[in-house]
Amino acid sequence: MTADQAHQADQAHQAGRTDTPGPAGGEPEIHRSPDSVTAELADGWRGLVADDPHGSWFATPEWVLSWWETLGADAGTGEIAVWRRTDGQVAAVVPLLRTRLRLHPRVPFGAACLTLLGSGPGAADHCGPAVAPDHRPAVRTWLAATARRTTLWLPDLDPGAAALVPARARAVGRTPCPRADLTGGSDALGSRQFRSTVRRYRRKLDAAGVAFRWVPPAEAGPDLLDDVLALHRLRRAALGRPTTFDSGRRPLHVRLMERSARTTAPGGQGPAFLVAEHGGRVVGGLYGFRWGAGFAYYQIGWDPSFAPLRLGTVVIAEAVRACADQGLHTFDFLRGTEPYKYRFGAVDRADVSWLLPHGRAGP
Repeated sequence: MTADQAHQADQAHQAGRTDTPGPAGGEPEIHRSPDSVTAELADGWRGLVADDPHGSWFATPEWVLSWWETLGADAGTGEIAVWRRTDGQVAAVVPLLRTRLRLHPRVPFGAACLTLLGSGPGAADHCGPAVAPDHRPAVRTWLAATARRTTLWLPDLDPGAAALVPARARAVGRTPCPRADLTGGSDALGSRQFRSTVRRYRRKLDAAGVAFRWVPPAEAGPDLLDDVLALHRLRRAALGRPTTFDSGRRPLHVRLMERSARTTAPGGQGPAFLVAEHGGRVVGGLYGFRWGAGFAYYQIGWDPSFAPLRLGTVVIAEAVRACADQGLHTFDFLRGTEPYKYRFGAVDRADVSWLLPHGRAGP
């Protein structure tokens, strides 16, 4: 190593980063702090996700770094492996977390494992590294070598990420994630009878003075998030069911909005809302993430007093319509096979979870 390389490595170590000089496709540089991820690296990372036809919001630096800073702060040791080309361009980003996972809800201890940074708590779907096609073999080899003594758990990977999975890993779970194709317009989704029923619900809500509006990423803020959180709790309480979408998750989503506000243009990428209002107050809201040509529907809430008017159904229908009107191609309902999703014409695409077991806890 030259004197200049030694000086650069020392500076990287002080910034929470360990750089390993090497040829493209060789050993990566390792970042062990969110603060060490520069704007240049984040831009390259984001570009890799955008170039992937199945790239997900949950693979972007906005989601992963926000999760690391909030929900992941005490979850374990995070690290981000970065491969660069000879010209310095980012070619692959693999965010990992060294942690302990509970083997069963009733078992009080966990097993050490290496998993994806940004997965788990927070309900991320379509997870996975951001890797250019020509770097997939190098990443696959590195993952296998990195996990040679620790169980590797890769949850909820998009099927397109299977090429990154080490050869000895096995698929241990599939999670259906229904999505609707918007390329034919929202009026083509679902049966004719269902569309007619939704129009009738909408007319009744119009007569009751309920109005709907889309709030794009550049205008989405914590106040609307708090409204949806409160309405979601009301709805779940009316059903007698608990929820994990509560104040404990708020810091993550506030950080997502802060990060997105710094990187998106008006109408661009990031958290967005479809809001229903009555008499100057929010009575319903759908929250999700716009990314690329798609929208991922994350959570919903509405005032239970409007349930007889089917407010929840119409909020979803209006969100689908707003996304189609913006030229988006996909409305992703994310995990879960609730019947209402298929009434909107959704079709399953299943995420796959992979396990490469090592050590006593592996089996």
